Amino acid sequence: MGAVRRVVGVPQHERRTVAYLRVSTDGQDLEKNKADILHLANEKKLGHVEFVEEKVSGKISWKERKIKSVIDGLEKGDNLIVAELSRLGRSMLDIMEILKIAKDKEINVYAVKGNWTLNGNMESKIVGMVFAMAAEIERDLISSRTKEALRVKKALGIRLGRPKGPGKSKLDQYRLEIEALLKNGSTQAFIAKRYGVTPATLCNWISKKGINKIPVINR
Repeated sequence: MGAVRRVVGVPQHERRTVAYLRVSTDGQDLEKNKADILHLANEKKLGHVEFVEEKVSGKISWKERKIKSVIDGLEKGDNLIVAELSRLGRSMLDIMEILKIAKDKEINVYAVKGNWTLNGNMESKIVGMVFAMAAEIERDLISSRTKEALRVKKALGIRLGRPKGPGKSKLDQYRLEIEALLKNGSTQAFIAKRYGVTPATLCNWISKKGINKIPVINR
């Protein structure tokens, strides 16, 4: 009779519930948001809530904020709670990107304001479709505003695109010093080394600026 093999089951992932709180000013009340989130978590039976807080401007991309590490750390079946969906990103496009990642990872997203639940059910699919439409509209509006701004500038005779002619050089701020050194007989090799450029760059700059008394480069 063969030996009985014991199969050890793989431990299941313990579901996490993380609440992300972002405020852009000290005047905003985090404690009120916490209380609302805990009430929702109890109502939905989501278990223990881990709070992740940060005070940062909404102008900062979500990929440079704590929400990025929160999303990265959550797994299938985990829960993400926010006071309102607008706290996730700085634009509809940002929010849609986060929700898309959450959907792909099968993370449940809850928002206190509006009582949104995005967890793969029919209601969530409808909400997701609406958000997708809103994101497309926002893209169109951004494109339209950009084109309109360019049209107005063109009508006003403002030149568009990169300005023609030589750009600003790091040597411009030292022009008086360089002119004085040249008049005193310093070589271009010495001056170039002093200001951290190549002799060729210095020579080209001198020529463009029309500076006289250019000595021969000392190689």
